[in-house]
Order: sequence, then C-alpha cells, then structure tokens
Amino acid sequence: MRKNFISRRESLSINHPSISPLFAAMGARRRRVSTRVSLTIIVVAIVVSLVQFDLAFASVSIYANSRLISSVTVPCCLNSFFLGCWRMRWSHWAEWGLGGVSAAFHIGIVQAEVLSSQRIPGKSRGNQHLCGCEKCVRRQDQDPLVGRSLTGADDHLNDKDIDFIVSYSDASGAVRLSSVKAKDLSSSWVWQNPINEDHDKAKSAEDTFQPPVGHDGTINNSVEDASHNNKLRQWRRELRAAELMQQDKEMNDQQEAAAIERDKGLDTTVKGKYSIWRRDYENPNSDAIVKLMRDQVIMAKAYASIAKGKYESGLYDSLIKLSRESVRALGDATSDAELEPSAVEQAKAMGHILSAAKEKLYDCVVLARKLRAMIQSIGEHAIAEKKRSGFLIQLAAKTVPRPLHCLPQLLIANYYPQGFQSKSFPNKEKLGHLSLYHYAIFSDNVLAASVVVNSTVMNANEPEKHVFHIVTDKLNFAPMRMWFLVNPPSTATVEVQNIDDFKWLNSSYCPVLRQLESAKMKEYYFKVNNPANLTAGSDNLKYRNPKYLSMLNHIRFYLPEVYPKLDKILFLDDDIVVQKDLTPLWSVDMKGMVNGAVETCKESFHRFEKYLNFSNPNISDNFDPGACGWAYGVNMFDLIEWKKRNITGIYHHWQEMNQDRTLWKLGSLPPGLITFYNLTYPLDRSWHVLGLGYDPALNQTEIEKAGVVHYNGNYKPWLDLAIAKYKPYWTRYVMFDSPYLQLCKITV
Repeated sequence: MRKNFISRRESLSINHPSISPLFAAMGARRRRVSTRVSLTIIVVAIVVSLVQFDLAFASVSIYANSRLISSVTVPCCLNSFFLGCWRMRWSHWAEWGLGGVSAAFHIGIVQAEVLSSQRIPGKSRGNQHLCGCEKCVRRQDQDPLVGRSLTGADDHLNDKDIDFIVSYSDASGAVRLSSVKAKDLSSSWVWQNPINEDHDKAKSAEDTFQPPVGHDGTINNSVEDASHNNKLRQWRRELRAAELMQQDKEMNDQQEAAAIERDKGLDTTVKGKYSIWRRDYENPNSDAIVKLMRDQVIMAKAYASIAKGKYESGLYDSLIKLSRESVRALGDATSDAELEPSAVEQAKAMGHILSAAKEKLYDCVVLARKLRAMIQSIGEHAIAEKKRSGFLIQLAAKTVPRPLHCLPQLLIANYYPQGFQSKSFPNKEKLGHLSLYHYAIFSDNVLAASVVVNSTVMNANEPEKHVFHIVTDKLNFAPMRMWFLVNPPSTATVEVQNIDDFKWLNSSYCPVLRQLESAKMKEYYFKVNNPANLTAGSDNLKYRNPKYLSMLNHIRFYLPEVYPKLDKILFLDDDIVVQKDLTPLWSVDMKGMVNGAVETCKESFHRFEKYLNFSNPNISDNFDPGACGWAYGVNMFDLIEWKKRNITGIYHHWQEMNQDRTLWKLGSLPPGLITFYNLTYPLDRSWHVLGLGYDPALNQTEIEKAGVVHYNGNYKPWLDLAIAKYKPYWTRYVMFDSPYLQLCKITV
C-alpha cells in the first residue's frame, strides 16, 4: 500500500476554465482567460483511531498569487482513502532542452483536487464517489461538499491548455523557471490511476489488489467491495503479525548464538571469577561512591589544615571528625557493594561540611599550595613504605619457616640413634658410569631436594639409569642422608656428599673463599653497613642474602673437581620441578660449547648490562652490554670441553679482579655470564620456564608444556609467600604421607 503521498506538497500551475467559477465567486469576471493560478495542494491525513469510526480527512487548500482562494476538508474512510479513493497521480521524468540548457525534472500531482463552485453532474465522464465504501457514499449524498472531489479535475485533465511551470538548476547552479503546455507533451506523458500503478514492492499482495471496476470504467461501490476491503485489511494484519513474529524469532536465535560464542571465549580459570561474575562484567562505575568518599577525605584534610591556620576551630573539628568517620566507613572497600548502608549518608554529611568550608576558606592559590604539599608528603611516605615492604619480603623469603626447620632437626635426632651413619646408598658402582644420566644438585634444603629428585624420577622413562649427586653443607649432611636412606627414589641412584669433605676447596685455591673470610666482607655483612632501620640500605638488601656467603652457591664452578670421572652432567637448582623426561638433553649437540642453557634476553633487562658494571673499562673492553643473558637452574655442562678451555681458571681470574666488588655485586650469575661468555649454547625455551617465584602472570600453557619450571625469586613454593596458583606444581611431588612431614605438620 502507498502511504508516502501523505504530507507531500506539490505546486501546480493551471490555466483551465474549470477554475472560472472560483474566480466568479470572488468577484472576478466570468470569462475564459489565460489566468495563471499557482495551486499549492497540501494533503494531510488525520487518522482517528476509533472502533466505530475509521475515518481520514483530506485537507485541500488552493492558493492564487500567494493568496488563499479556497480550502476544503474532505472526510474519507481510512481504508478507502488508501486503497479505494479515486485520486490522480501523474508522474514522469523528462529531459527538456530549455535555452540550450539540459534540465531533468520531476513533476507529480498527488491527491490533487480542483474544486468548482458548480457541482459536476454525476453522469459526467469519470465521475465517481470519493470513496468506495458505503459510509462515504451515504455521506456524499447527504453533504454536497463531499461530492466535490477529484472528478472535476479529472474531467479536464486532458485539456491541451494546461501549463506546467518547471524549476531547474542550470550548469552555473542558478535556479531557472520555464513553462510547458500539456499539448506539447509527448504521448508517453499520461494521467494514471494510482490503483493501476506498480508498487515499489512488486511481490506484495497489496500491489496486485484492484478495486472492482464496472463496464463504464467506474468503481463498483457495493457492499461486497467493503467486505473485500475488510478481508484484505484482516489479511494484511495477519501477514504483518507473522512477519514480526518471524523477525523476533530470528533476533532471538542470533542473540542465543552470540551468547554461546561469547561464553566459549570466557576465561573461567581466574580464581574467584566465574562466567558472568568475572571482572569483565562488573559495572565500570561500581566504585563511584568509594572514589567520592576518598576525594572528600583528601579535601577535608586540606580544608582542615587551612581552617587551623585561620583559627576556625569549630570548622576544623568538624572536618577532622567527619574525615575520620569517612575513613572508618570506607575501610578496605574497593567497590560500592562493599560499603555499609550508612556510607551514603556519611558522604552526604561530608559534602555539606565541605560546602561550608568552601564558602569560608576557599582560596585557589592557598588550596593549590596545600594540595601540592600533601601530594609531596604522600609520595615520600609511599617510597618509605615501599622500602619497608621490600625489606620485610626479603626477610620473610630468607627466614626458614618453623615446619622446614623442624624437618632436619627431627631427621638428625633419629640419624645417629638408629645407626644410619653406618649405612650406605645402594648401587655405588653407577656413580661413575658414563652411560648413565648424571645430575648435580647443591642444596641445604631437604624438602626441596627431595622434590627435585622425586619429580625427575617420576617423569623419567628409565629411572634406573638416573644418578643424583647431591652436595650439602655439614649442618644438613646427616638429615639429607637420613631422608634419602629412608625414602629411596625408586630404582634411581642417589649420592649425598658433604662440601666440607672437599679438602682441595680451600682459601688458597678458591678466591671466593678467601674473599668470604676477609674482614671487609664480614664488615659488609655484619657491622658498619648493616641498616640501622628497616628502610636504610634496603637497595642492596638483595645482595646481602646469606646464601652468597655459602660455598654451595659457588661450587658449580668446580664441577670437574667434584666429579672427575664424568664427561657430562646436568645441573639442577633445588627450587625447580621436573615435568618431563630430561634424557633428550644428553643428546643435544652443543657444537663445542661448554654450557647449555635457556637464554633470558627475551626482555631487554636480561642482558649483560643488567648484571655487570660497564663503567669499568675491564668490563666494557671485554664484553658486549647487549649480549644475551641466560639462566642457572637447568644447565648441561660438557666437562671435557670445560677442562680444555680451563673454565675454572677463567672464573678465578675474574673473581680476583672483583675482590672490591666493582665489576659486579655478589651472586653467582654475573661471574657465570663472564666465565661462559661466548661458550653457552642456547637450549630450547620449553625446557626451562622461569618466573614462578615472582611473576603471577606467566603463560599457563607454557608452564604446562615446560620440561622444568623454576621458582626463581622470593616466592618459593615451600613458603607462605608462594603464588597460590603455581604451588600445586610443586606440592604434587611432596611425600605428605611421610611420618616426618606429619610430625612437623608440613601440609599443602
């Protein structure tokens, strides 16, 4: 159905005798003159939605020379108005050559009515009722005005003296006017009944609907036609309802499919966040009140300071009191949902007192100065707290928890009474067998060493071919032996040695031992340079770690001396967990290199310049600051190449040069980078994944696929500081069923 004709406005210039009676009614001479009248036809359809009345009104106004000539409102049945009302539509596109300018224009008459003061006889050509419904027929017979419809204009539309004024734009953009007579139009210009036009939606059933037409060309205004129109209206409503239901179903299907796809992409592995309760779905303004109250506290403190200086004691007391109450109301809340119901009232009360303070104390310069001073003070406080936190973390990381301290004590208490000192480990003949897989573990932590051995054996394809060489200090030698004698690792071979039994390892041979025994080193660790409080000297706290005083941290540079019969050995730290069979590492061709390790220069700060002092010419002249660093923890050492290249001698040389600690600070990695410079073969990164001791944002897939995971950092898995989501990788290899662990209350 066409509805676009409603509210359209068209201008038509007509020179036609049918409008003469109108001029006669206004006092004009009744004669056939070529008077050009500009008719502006405005069609307005007003729909009255009533059950009993289904009406529309067509308002037609005729203007001549910008003056209103006549106006009439014609009622019409709404259904007939859109479908059965006899109206004329004349529409065509043409191209005319006017004054040498080619102009394209479109002329249309929509619902045009030319009213005459004389009633047009009903038997005239084309005379029809305005509407095809019974109501309008009766109304037309009762009211003569209704009969003055389009028929009058229809009788004369074929006259040849109708002028059309055309407006167009020429090539320069100027608006031009021209006229053309109807008689000059080509035969392609015709008057059409809109009922016979093709609708824009060609396949619609409404376009094909035609009202019944009699033999004389008139519309049949019978009751059957009205009934047919009612049926069409009902059919149209049902069709529209079906379309809406289909659209609604399609939209629901699309939303359901989108929700399913969205649900597939949700990461529900984050602890405490599930499905739609994840942080992604939280209201972005869920902490608006919390932020407001925090800002109010800051402003209250600023105004309180100003009020105190201006002796506004009452205002000062109120600000301090309300600020304290706001702080208590806030507590540790991070979102509005965590606030007490009274917090909103507290925020309102604070707003009132701040408004009063602003009226009395507001001074832009003074307030800005005060806020700047507060920012500086808070910054200094934050720096101090950061240092304090760093000190406490280091202290917690290096302090042995009570259960871990209990374990070696309990083991040593049973070691001598039960005669374990006279017992030996089985399979001693395998200790120097070159066809087996040998591991070096240097540790003073019984529980950590047991996890390394257990995880390696449990993931090995042939555990009987694996030999573990464990070196510990004198204090932990008996507990370490006791543990592995009581809990032998399946068919694998274990050897436990005491570092104090290496007589060749003395201060005359080992520079680092000589340095550790020097007065300067003791003073550095224990006397003058010790921090007087928690924050002083915390910058170098990491390098004051007691482990740097232990030779267990440096014995890795003496592997050929410790294991003279071996040609290859895999070094493992005691804070790692093995997740795969490591035997393929023995088949890696290191291309003449001494050390096989995973490089850590994926990040820019893991390069040589991070660890060494390149302001010293001894370093800058011999090493590249951008050289890639590597990690200790999983290192394959070729002891034959080690001896050929005199690696231990290189280590001694640089240790002698660094006795004043100007080349690097304490630790074993910087001298390792120097000693194995250009002698390190990069292993595949999947063999060794680091960071589980400090980085909570590691890639979970990389951890799962790693051959070894390394808890390097302060958050060791046996401490309460451990990152919770990484701890299960370690605890799965702890023997919690051991009576020693149960007595010491070592649990998950």
